[in-house]
Amino acid sequence: MSEAKIETLQYRFDGPEDAPVLILGPSLGTTWHMWDRQVPELAQQWRVFRFDLPGHGGAPAYPAGSVADLTARLLATLDGLGVQRFGYAGCALGGAVGIELALRYPERLASLALIAASPRFGTADEFRQRGVVVRTNGLAPIARTAPDRWFTGGFAAAQPAITEWAVQMVRTTDPGCYIAACEALASFDVRPELARVGVPTLVLVGSDDQVTGPAEARTLVAGIPDARLAVVPGASHLVPVEQPAAVTDLLVRHFSTAWQPAHDSSTGQTVLPAAAVGQVLAAVPPQTGPVAEIAPAAVPPQAQERPDPYDVGIKVRREVLGDAHVDRALAQADAFSGDFQEFVTRYAWGEIWDRPGLDRRTRSCVTLTALVAGGHLEELAFHTRAALRNGLTPDEIKEVLLQTAVYCGVPAANSAFRVAQQVVREETTPQE
Repeated sequence: MSEAKIETLQYRFDGPEDAPVLILGPSLGTTWHMWDRQVPELAQQWRVFRFDLPGHGGAPAYPAGSVADLTARLLATLDGLGVQRFGYAGCALGGAVGIELALRYPERLASLALIAASPRFGTADEFRQRGVVVRTNGLAPIARTAPDRWFTGGFAAAQPAITEWAVQMVRTTDPGCYIAACEALASFDVRPELARVGVPTLVLVGSDDQVTGPAEARTLVAGIPDARLAVVPGASHLVPVEQPAAVTDLLVRHFSTAWQPAHDSSTGQTVLPAAAVGQVLAAVPPQTGPVAEIAPAAVPPQAQERPDPYDVGIKVRREVLGDAHVDRALAQADAFSGDFQEFVTRYAWGEIWDRPGLDRRTRSCVTLTALVAGGHLEELAFHTRAALRNGLTPDEIKEVLLQTAVYCGVPAANSAFRVAQQVVREETTPQE
C-alpha cells in the first residue's frame, strides 16, 4: 500500500540563492506578510523562506488538525525544494512548529527563535470553544477582535491601516482550516519535553502580550537548555508587526551567533560560523533575562504493547467534554464514587469512544439520541456541548432532536430542545 500523500505549503523565497536558509513561521490567522518588515534586512544574510498556513492567505484549504501535521507538511515542502538544514523563527502557532522541529527533527535545525510562543497555549477548552464559535458564526467575530489580541491599544489607534489589514487577514481565512488550527493548538502540550530541545534558542515576547506573554516565555526559557529571553517593551502578541526594528535586530543577532554546525556536512547547505554560547544576545537591552538553569532531560516511558485504556480514555474524555467538565467530575469523586469515575474513563471513553468504527460526530449523534430516549437531560446538556466541539453545527443538532421527536416521543424531544437551545446559545455566542 502506498503512503498517503502529504500536502505541501504555499511559500516564497527572498534573498541570495546560495545563502543559508532561514524560515519564518506565521501565527494563526496571519499570512507570511506579517514578516514583511523583517525580510529586507534578514535577506541580506539568509535565503528567507516564508510559508502560509493551510487556508490562510489564499493557500489551498487542506486543514491540518495537529502541529505534527503542519510540521510534516513544512518538511515535505522543504524536501521538494532540496532544503535539508535551516534556521527557524516562528510566531505563536508558527513557534509551536519550531518546537516540534526541535523535538522530532533536530538534525534539520541549526538555530531556533520562538516568538509569542508557549509550550501549551492557554487551555484546550478555549481553543475548541473558539472552533465552535467559528463553525457557527464564521470568522467575522474573531476578525473583529483580532486587533485587541494582537496589538497594544496605542498602536491600534495610531495605525488604523495595519489594524484593518489584520481584520481582513483573519476574515479571508478559510474557516475549516482555522478551526483545524485551533484544534492543533488545543492538543499541543510539550511541557514535559522541553529539556530535549537541543539547539540554541531565542525566546522573544512583547512586554504587553496578553495571549502568550512573559510568563509563558519564562516557562520556555526555564525548560529549554541554552535558551535566552528577550522582552520587547511596548509590544503585544504580533510583536514582529508592532515593533519590527527591535525584532529584526534580535533575530539578526541570534542567528548570526547561534547557528549550530550541521551534523552531516553532505547536506550542501552553507552555515554561518558558530560563536561561544556566552556571546549570544550579549548586547540585548537590560530587559533581556539570563539563561535559566537547564532542566534534567525527560526519561522516555517504556513502550507498551497496548496503551492503558484509562490513559487513552482520559485523553479522549477531555477532548470531547472539555478539561473544565472532567476536572469537576474527578474533583468530586471520593472513595464511594472514584471507582465509577475510573470505570467510565476506562470503558466508555478508552474502549468505546476511541474505537475507529465511527467518527466522533457520528458518536455524538448516537449519544444525543440515546440520552433523549432515556430522559437524561443533565447529561444531554454536556453532550450537546461535546457535540458542538466534535464538529456538529447547531442545525445538525436540531435535525438529530427532530428525529428523536419521531422515535422517542414529542414530550422527550420538547425537553431536549429546551436544554440544547440553552447550551447552543451559550456556546455559540461570540465573546466580545
